[in-house]
Amino acid sequence: MDNGATPARTAPAAVIVAIDGPSGTGKSSTSKAVAAQLGLSYLDTGAQYRAMTWWMITNGVDVSDGAAVATAADKPVLVSGTDPAAPTITVDGADASGPIRTQEVTSKVSAVSAVPEVRTVVTELQRSIAAAAGNGIVVEGRDIGTTVLPDADVKIFLTASPEARAARRSGELKGKEATDVAATKDALVKRDAADSSRTTSPLAKAADAVEVDTTELTLQQVIECVVTLVEEKRAAK
Repeated sequence: MDNGATPARTAPAAVIVAIDGPSGTGKSSTSKAVAAQLGLSYLDTGAQYRAMTWWMITNGVDVSDGAAVATAADKPVLVSGTDPAAPTITVDGADASGPIRTQEVTSKVSAVSAVPEVRTVVTELQRSIAAAAGNGIVVEGRDIGTTVLPDADVKIFLTASPEARAARRSGELKGKEATDVAATKDALVKRDAADSSRTTSPLAKAADAVEVDTTELTLQQVIECVVTLVEEKRAAK
């Protein structure tokens, strides 16, 4: 007998989304927007490596000395907030969201993140955060689909031409941190080479990742593309 009750809606299946790619491809903007639109948590893994780098610099660790960095890798306490509308990161309880975006940190983060002990500490933290996200999560970085979360439900690899990436990144820089597009392009290419050639968890596209070239796409088009891929996967679970 129909008692007039409205059938309970089934909650969407939790999904883990890995979005990888080099700087300037739209990873952060896309990841945050996708997470917000689909009600998922969000994690910027690059911010964690930047936070680790900032801690090393602040505490007088020579970041060019791999052994010194390795020894200190487990000392800082990193905490990442996963709200896509207001992601946060603290180091030893202090807000690090501003300091980690300086040019000094940017120029040294590749060296710090290449140290295996650093990657071990941060990768374990990333996996624990993803596992605790009951509603699912969008995790952005450089080795998420290949190393951190190889069993992610959806893997996206964003690319763009060096020129487009440099223009975008230059537009993000403000005040004394601003540089011209040519200098920014040179810095991006050098960081790509460093991140792609490191021995431990290099920047690479997972074999089963969907590659999206964002060079000629608007941010909204990229977001719509990724949302569609995630919704299709979620519907199939």
